[in-house]
Amino acid sequence: MNGARAAALASLACAGFACAAQPSGCGVAAPSSGTYTLPHRGHDRIYRLYVPPRYQHDVPSRLVVLFHGWGGNEDEFLGDSSVIGEAAARGYVLVAPRGLGSGAPDHSNNSWTFRGSATGLDGKGAAICDTALTPDYRYPSCKAGTARNSCSWTQCQDDDVDFTLALVREVESKLCIDTGHVFATGGSNGGMYVWDLGQNPLSAPVFRALAPVIGLPHRAYLGGPGKPGGMPVMLITGLADKVVPPGNWDDDAFTTTSNDNDRFYYTGATAITKVWAAASGCPVSGKARAFDYGSTNTDCRSYCPAQGAQWPAVLDCRAPMGHAYGLPWSWKLIMDFFDRT
Repeated sequence: MNGARAAALASLACAGFACAAQPSGCGVAAPSSGTYTLPHRGHDRIYRLYVPPRYQHDVPSRLVVLFHGWGGNEDEFLGDSSVIGEAAARGYVLVAPRGLGSGAPDHSNNSWTFRGSATGLDGKGAAICDTALTPDYRYPSCKAGTARNSCSWTQCQDDDVDFTLALVREVESKLCIDTGHVFATGGSNGGMYVWDLGQNPLSAPVFRALAPVIGLPHRAYLGGPGKPGGMPVMLITGLADKVVPPGNWDDDAFTTTSNDNDRFYYTGATAITKVWAAASGCPVSGKARAFDYGSTNTDCRSYCPAQGAQWPAVLDCRAPMGHAYGLPWSWKLIMDFFDRT
């Protein structure tokens, strides 16, 4: 078979959702694991790349993009041995970018901006926090017309969604990536931002599945996936989390931060996972059903059934922990979910 004929057949075979498409990074010398800079809209954005030992330049690898929490950096996930160990064993490429905030003009905590976090308004136009009880976290870059009240708490220097798309393109140009298996996960502020990536029609088609950890959208931002047909998501929250509480099981109400400093409002875990389950065609009447994945670390429930070897498309997993990632066990759970979607 000549090269043109093979390419044509490969293109036809790649029409399906799960195709292992080969971008320009296949067949070229790969960069090593390390920290790099990507210029974007006048900013030098930092990211850390992990390339597993079993990587092959002509075999597409799965990719996970990891987003740190408020005030974190690119080492938050990639500095954890359990994250690296699981990725190495499964052959995943990882990329962890750094949010903006620590440089001019903000000189504040690195952050990811998602719907409501910069304006300070929830999905119905009310404040996302109790202004009388919550300190003013506004960044200087948000005060010139963006922040509508003192609830604003993330950066306004750059468009994070556009940067994320540019970062994925950058990695795909340098490494052989299976573009049908690009995933996103993040913790706390990074987990909230991951929901935004899934809800935004510009970014949702890039990702196959999401796994936000202890992160929920702000109140009344209950949009479903930004692409037709639904999108797999696994949410991991802490039952004792006072920063981003999941709420009670089967309760659609919003939740409120109850730590010493803040009173921010978030969608409840049940409300958002129910919307996403409905988008995947799952019946959402009644209560979510338990899903046994073989571990006692979390209580995982879903409105969606498991499909053979695949896990339910939408999982709500809650652990007996506070505002913590639990990476020694949660990262394996995330990897298992990505493997089975």
